Amino acid sequence: MAEGRPTGVDGSDALDALVADRVVPVIVLEDASAAAPLADALVAGGLHCAEVTFRTDAAEAALRAMATDDRLVVGAGTVVSAEQVERAHAAGARFIVSPGLSPAVVRRCRELGLPVIPGVATPSEVMAALDEGLRLLKFFPAEPFGGIATVRALAAPFRSVRFVPTGGISAAQLPDYLAVPAVAAVGGSWMVAAKLIAERRWDDIRSLTAEAVAIAAESAPSA
Repeated sequence: MAEGRPTGVDGSDALDALVADRVVPVIVLEDASAAAPLADALVAGGLHCAEVTFRTDAAEAALRAMATDDRLVVGAGTVVSAEQVERAHAAGARFIVSPGLSPAVVRRCRELGLPVIPGVATPSEVMAALDEGLRLLKFFPAEPFGGIATVRALAAPFRSVRFVPTGGISAAQLPDYLAVPAVAAVGGSWMVAAKLIAERRWDDIRSLTAEAVAIAAESAPSA
């Protein structure tokens, strides 16, 4: 939909928060002890929503730690199975993000009342998502699959769909992505890069987050 509430599974407040920020930090944590100070840095930078990816052994504990922070709406990313959906839900995830479109993942999210944003990269995948009642989709991997030009091309025949491009996007590219009317938000890791987290550079993360928030606030969709 071009306007109004996003539709993952149930158009929940979690997705409203994600779309309101317009920028979603995609977090890979190797050490769960970094979760709390990272949450502080993100909030201090002005964000209210974050995605913790299920890519590491520490992911579940990190998600659980960040989900207890009532200043943030925290979801689980890189979820590729129904079993991971259950684990993420138990850890406090408020939404699910997947790199692809899995009916099993969507079905389990629906059963648990969790909004889900599946990844798509082709018209056929968008149509399959529409068949599942989904209108907010992750375009992934964004840059390797043609970036803004592909988002615009997909949006043309699917006017009810909004996208969250993720993958290879930098702060410099953020304004151009957010200028596309079909883009609801952009996922990125530049403000939460692995090196910054490993070196506990919380001030740098806060500054990069604040910069992204400012860019998002100034970037209005163009016709």
